[in-house]
Amino acid sequence: MSFFGEVRRATRTGFDRMISARERQARRYVNSALLHLDDATLARAGYNRKDIEKQGSAFYPL
Repeated sequence: MSFFGEVRRATRTGFDRMISARERQARRYVNSALLHLDDATLARAGYNRKDIEKQGSAFYPL
């Protein structure tokens, strides 16, 4: 493989990792917001508090 093929692959891998990290960060943010809701509201939206807690959350003051 040429030098540019290696650079392209490394760039793509780095980009994929950055996107994955941002997706995890967004998921933690949303989970944090969902955990502020009561159980009845979560159930109506199709969520379960235990499942959200398992996925993890981050504290972001609202």
